[in-house]
Amino acid sequence: MTELSMQKRRSSRRREFWLRLCRNKAALIGMVILSVLIITAVFAPIIAPYHYDEQNYQITNQLPSLAHPLGTDNCGRDILSRLIYGSRVSLQIGFIAVGIGAAVGGLLGAVAAFYGKAVDNIIMRCIDIVLAIPSTLLAISISAALGPGLTNAMIAIGIGSAPNYARIVRASVLTVKEQEFVEAARCVGASDAYIILREILPNALSPIIVQATLGVASAILSAAALSFIGLGIQPPSPEWGAMLSAGRVYIRDFWPIVTFPGVAIMITIFALNLFGDGLRDVLDPKLRR
Repeated sequence: MTELSMQKRRSSRRREFWLRLCRNKAALIGMVILSVLIITAVFAPIIAPYHYDEQNYQITNQLPSLAHPLGTDNCGRDILSRLIYGSRVSLQIGFIAVGIGAAVGGLLGAVAAFYGKAVDNIIMRCIDIVLAIPSTLLAISISAALGPGLTNAMIAIGIGSAPNYARIVRASVLTVKEQEFVEAARCVGASDAYIILREILPNALSPIIVQATLGVASAILSAAALSFIGLGIQPPSPEWGAMLSAGRVYIRDFWPIVTFPGVAIMITIFALNLFGDGLRDVLDPKLRR
């Protein structure tokens, strides 16, 4: 097969993928919402009407108005601006934590499936032990040990999600490693690392992509939970969970301070779940409509 025909085949597959994805209305809605959130996060300094930490104690706990469309918090800070800047932190945590979990768990799952026997038993039994601990509780334990902060929160959430990726990758690799192209790579003397990283993993990406998309939603929720109990992002950083935690004492007297961060989390999780379900339908041949 010539290089030109291979390029045409790849282009045809990409075009077919996008056509199927665009026909899935739920996935399309999720993708549009996520695109808006990402653009908002990238251009937060331009979009936000105020700086996230700009305080004015003369306008504390104000209801929505023209000057402050979502009102102000207990320190006189604009809630809309803090939500816009908070999208940066929440999405950063979601994507980086998922990247850590997918990299660590995916590598362990691939090694376990590729070598099998004793290696598989040792790795997967350790994974089973970790899976016996709820992921949120594991993230809380790791974050408490490392200390609060953005970097530690991402590491804690990533490690807590790694076992799920290990099991998914292991199942995919078990079916891929017996394919003819893997045997061909062995015959030409390719190393195990080359076969795993260049031949097997790229052909087992579909379930990983779907799980990663849904995992971003879980990571954002976990980050919000960590911030809510004081183990995540520390004030005055505008993380949505931290905003909920700071405003919970005003929940009976001033509803905007907790309502809008909660709605932001809900919309983001909703969009990620829609997009993840759509990707699953598109990438899984058994579920294609």
